[in-house]
Amino acid sequence: MKDKMKKCYLYMRVSTTMQVEGYSLEAQKDRLTKYADFQHMEIVREYCDAGKSGKNITGRPEFSQMLQDVADDRDGVDYILVFKLSRFGRNAADVLNSLQYIQDFGVNLICVEDGIDSSKDSGKLTITVLSAVAEIERENILVQTMEGRKQKAREGKWNGGLAPFGYIIDSKEDTLVIAPDEAEIVKIIFKKYVNEDMGIDAICNYLNQHGYEKRKGRDFELNYFTRGLIVNILDNPVYTGKIAYGKSKTQKVKGTRDQYHRVKVDDYLLADGKHDAIINENLWEEAQQKRKENSVKWNKTHSLEHEHILSGIIKCPLCGTGMAGTVRRRKNKKTGEYKDDFYYRCLHRKKMDEEHFCDYKFSLNQNELNQQVEEVILDMINNESFGEFIQHRLEQKIDVSALEEEREQLRQQLRQLTGAKKKLMDMLDKLDVSDKHYDRKYQDMQDRLDTLYDKISDMEDMITDTNEKIHNAYSEHLTAKEVYKILEHFDIIYYKMTDLEKKEFIRNFIESIELYPERKTDERIIRQINFKFPVYYDGQEGYEIRLLNEKTVEVACLLSKLRSETYRGRTSL
Repeated sequence: MKDKMKKCYLYMRVSTTMQVEGYSLEAQKDRLTKYADFQHMEIVREYCDAGKSGKNITGRPEFSQMLQDVADDRDGVDYILVFKLSRFGRNAADVLNSLQYIQDFGVNLICVEDGIDSSKDSGKLTITVLSAVAEIERENILVQTMEGRKQKAREGKWNGGLAPFGYIIDSKEDTLVIAPDEAEIVKIIFKKYVNEDMGIDAICNYLNQHGYEKRKGRDFELNYFTRGLIVNILDNPVYTGKIAYGKSKTQKVKGTRDQYHRVKVDDYLLADGKHDAIINENLWEEAQQKRKENSVKWNKTHSLEHEHILSGIIKCPLCGTGMAGTVRRRKNKKTGEYKDDFYYRCLHRKKMDEEHFCDYKFSLNQNELNQQVEEVILDMINNESFGEFIQHRLEQKIDVSALEEEREQLRQQLRQLTGAKKKLMDMLDKLDVSDKHYDRKYQDMQDRLDTLYDKISDMEDMITDTNEKIHNAYSEHLTAKEVYKILEHFDIIYYKMTDLEKKEFIRNFIESIELYPERKTDERIIRQINFKFPVYYDGQEGYEIRLLNEKTVEVACLLSKLRSETYRGRTSL
C-alpha cells in the first residue's frame, strides 16, 4: 500500500537585484518542482512575490496570503517549500515568527538549497542562525550603498533622483546644469522673500497669477506653484552651489516593528558642488535667518489626541480637493488663557482654469460638521431596512474562485510560453554555423524569442495583477465586516472611540462629503454624502438604501428626510 502523498505550497520571491544572481523566479520554481517530484510531494498552490524586498512581511501580499491559507487550513498542506531561507525573509524576527506561526498549524518549512527541514530537530536551530546572517547581510548591503552615495556627494556630484527646480541633470558627468528660465524664477522667489518681505503664500500666488509655470517632473504632477515647492526652494542649499546629503533619515517608529518615518537631521554633509550657483551666499543666509524667525515652533494647547476626523474626505465645493483641518487660537483677555477652535478649510488654491484659482475662503466649524455627519449615520442605522441591510452584508461570503481560476489559466499560458521559449533556445543552440542560411535563421529565431519574452513579461504582469486583486478582495472583505459590525452598535461604540479611531472608521465608511458653495436658507451645507456601500444620501432628498437580492433585482427603500436643523455651522474667516 502506497503512503499518502504529502501536500506542499511553493513560495518564490525575487527582488530586482536578485534577478542577476541566479535566483530568478523561473530558476526557483524549476528547482522546487524537481525537489517536490523527487520527494513525492503534491504541489497544491504556488505563491510568488516579484520585485519584493525580504526585509519584512509588509508589502509581500502573496506571502501574507499564504500564511492566511495555512491558518484557514485551506488545503491541508504539510510543508512550504522555498529555494533558500533568504527567499522566505531576511529579517530574523520575521522569519522566526512566521516559522512559529505555520508550525502552530502543523506546517513545516523546507529550504531546498540550504538543506533545511524545520520538522527535524536541527532544522529550527539552523534557521535561527541563517536568518540572523541574512539580516546582517541585508544591513551590510544597505550600508555599502549609502556609503557610495555619500562619497558621490563629497565629490560634488548629483546623487540621483529628479533635478531640483532651476537645474537639469548632465547624466554623463552626474552634475547639475542651470536651466535659465527656471533659475530666474528661483531668483525672484529669494528676492521677494528677503527684500520685499513677501510671505510664502504671497510668493506662491504671485507666481501663479503672473503666468509662471513649473516644469512637470512626472506626468501626474501639476504645472503651477505650491507652498511646498516654495518652502523646498528656500531651504535647499543647492542654489548656492552646494550638495547636501543626509538632511533626513529613515527612523523606526518607536513601539513598532516594521513602521518607519523620515526625520530631519541637523548635522548633515554639505560639500561644494560641481554645478554653478543661482543665488549668492549673502542672499541665502538672509533667507535662512528669516526662515528661522518665521518658523517658531507651534506649542499645542489642545489635546494631543485631537484629530481632524473629516479632513480630506470633505471636498471643497469650488475646486473639489479635500479640505484640511486647521486650528484658530483665541486669547481670553480677562484670564489670559488660550482656547483652540478647529475648522475645515480649503488650502490647495488649485488652478481651476487658465486664469482662475480656487478662492474658497470659508471655514467650517469641526464640532458642528462632525456632529451633522454623525446624526446622518445615527438616523440611518436606526431604520429597520438598514438593519436588514447590515445583516445581509455580514452573512455574505468572500468568493474569489473566478479570480483563482483566471490566475490558474494565466499560469498555464505562462508555462506554455516558457516551454516554447526553452524549445526555441535549444533550436538556436543547435543551429549549424556552416549552413548558408545561418544568419537568416538565427535572426528569425531571435525575433521570435524577443516576441516570446514580451509575451512572458506581459503574462507575469497579468498574474501579479490577479494576485493583487485576490489579496485586495480578502482585505476589503475583512475591513467591510469590521465596519458593519461597528455599525450594528454605532450609537455605543463610536462615542467610546478616540479621535484617531473615529477618523480611521469614517475613512472605511465614507468615500467623500460634498458641500454647497453657499449656505442654504434653511442652514443646510451638506449637499451629498458618498458612502462606500450601496447607500445614497442627498442633503435635500434624504437617503436611500439600494439592496440587491439573489436575482439582482434592485430593492429601493426611500427613508425619511433628515431634519433641516441638523445642517448648520459655516463661519467665515
